[in-house]
Amino acid sequence: MPAKSGGVRLQRSPSLVCYWEDDRLIFHNYRTGVRITASPACAAILDLFDSPRKPREIVSALPRFSPHSIERNLAQLVSLSLLQETGEPNSSSSELDALRNWSPAATFFHLATKDAKYHIEVAESPERLRRFMRENPQPAFFKSYPGRESVDLPPVEIPGEGSFAEVLLGRRTWRQFGGGKLALAALSRLLYLSWGVTDYVGTEFLGRLPLKTSPSGGARHPIEAYVVPLRVEGLPEGIYHYASDRHRLECLRTGPMKRRVQQYLCGQYWYEDAAAVVFMTAVFDRVYWKYRFPRAYRTVLLDAGHVCQTFCLTATWLGLAPFCTAAFADSLIERDLGVDGIGESMIYVAGVGVRPRNSRALEPGSIRSRRRSRESSTKGASASGCEANSR
Repeated sequence: MPAKSGGVRLQRSPSLVCYWEDDRLIFHNYRTGVRITASPACAAILDLFDSPRKPREIVSALPRFSPHSIERNLAQLVSLSLLQETGEPNSSSSELDALRNWSPAATFFHLATKDAKYHIEVAESPERLRRFMRENPQPAFFKSYPGRESVDLPPVEIPGEGSFAEVLLGRRTWRQFGGGKLALAALSRLLYLSWGVTDYVGTEFLGRLPLKTSPSGGARHPIEAYVVPLRVEGLPEGIYHYASDRHRLECLRTGPMKRRVQQYLCGQYWYEDAAAVVFMTAVFDRVYWKYRFPRAYRTVLLDAGHVCQTFCLTATWLGLAPFCTAAFADSLIERDLGVDGIGESMIYVAGVGVRPRNSRALEPGSIRSRRRSRESSTKGASASGCEANSR
């Protein structure tokens, strides 16, 4: 065991937080996902390893315990990732060092919410839904101030066909798609108007900053787009990175992707007929370099929302069927994209397809009669892609 090696130095994990949950003290390593219950004595032991130390160096600090029991407990703390081995006294093996000023507030939230488990119901029982509604009344959709003076606004006139207002009113999340292929020219237009660099602006200190169609905090533009074409004319299936400054697709891998996308999207089978899926990552260092306080993490999330809405509106304007989802298998996608999941990490998913002949966006409940013919055809199919990679 690591603790038995005289030359090994141990140090407390830098991604460790502690909190009370009812009457239990929780130790949570948000980098590894390990979450355990332990006594306050564990905190006293971990406190001794704020800097790298050899296990035998702390024996005198814990006179109530035998050297053997200390050694055994240290080995267990290493196996649970609460302690980690380090080479030299001043070295650091933490991958989170580059974001240390965002820790623990932003990094804890980001990493602790990755690889969630999802349960996809193929057919929801009406009685089950009614029971859920009885036991869990919906919160109000609208807020008002009764008794306050109010002003009636003039009626809004919607311009004719092709207007921006019509695009806004026509935006919906689609869950059913036509069988045709998406033209490469349409995908090109969609990517450029959503992520492409449209111009540059000169600044005195920061040089030329890229401009895009969506706002970005400090013009840092941390969101990258990785495209998985499933049915795009002239574009083989695979994974491509969209180079926004050169408006081109860089091929990372080729091969059939339909079943893989099902795993990526945690069993959301209604998206399997989409023409292309776009995985959005965030390159955090672009924002962290300028904004060292953890609130800046919010701007990354806002940026993802900005660009995704631009994507959905542009697709609507092009007469296509867009969708977006936050249910995805973080680590599985990151491995296939070749990103580390810390400096660059999955943050959002969008996609697009050809509209079906009836040309109507479908509400979630309207797809219940549709069944998958493969592994998710059983009731209550689980999202194997997420569960296999959840912490």
